[in-house]
Amino acid sequence: MRRLIAALCVCGASAAFAGAQKYEPLSASVQAALHKAVSDSRPTVSSFKDPMEAADWLGEMSRRLEKRIPNREYRIDLLRSVHYEATRAGLDPQLVLGLMQVESGFRKYAVSSAGARGYMQVMPFWVKVIGRPEDSLFDLRTSLRYGCTILRHYLDIEKGDLFRALGRYNGSLGKPEYPNMVRAAWQNQWHYDTPARLTQNR
Repeated sequence: MRRLIAALCVCGASAAFAGAQKYEPLSASVQAALHKAVSDSRPTVSSFKDPMEAADWLGEMSRRLEKRIPNREYRIDLLRSVHYEATRAGLDPQLVLGLMQVESGFRKYAVSSAGARGYMQVMPFWVKVIGRPEDSLFDLRTSLRYGCTILRHYLDIEKGDLFRALGRYNGSLGKPEYPNMVRAAWQNQWHYDTPARLTQNR
């Protein structure tokens, strides 16, 4: 198992482990809340505390992502979007990068055997349940908005239990392989303490 996780971390993972979220009936209030969450327009504000934090985090994450996404402009746009959507949903942006690595290997047009699509490997039924007909799961920001909203929903259902929330996201609730892989990618590839955070902890 350790060798499998290590190999996936090195090669960027495969869509073989992509999600297959299972449809579960939602109450009207939850459905409305999720619809609002994916439909809100993106405000023109930064999710970073200050320009220094933005430069530091984007620079470090860009370096790590360069081999997978060579185009710097697109890479920075993706990272800004990841940071914004993860922060908006109350998630660690670096966790989301780990999830993307395992789910799609950072391939925009990835499609799983179950039909999950895009960077975050979201199942199409979500568009019908909480989205709009014109929403494309291959669009960067749409994929991130849906994926982060869905993971937040699962975390709320599981009362903050990340292991079970990740299992739900992958459609493999109760099995350890997928949550362990995401955690390994998160900790081994994307974990990062900013200089400001390190200073505060001293």
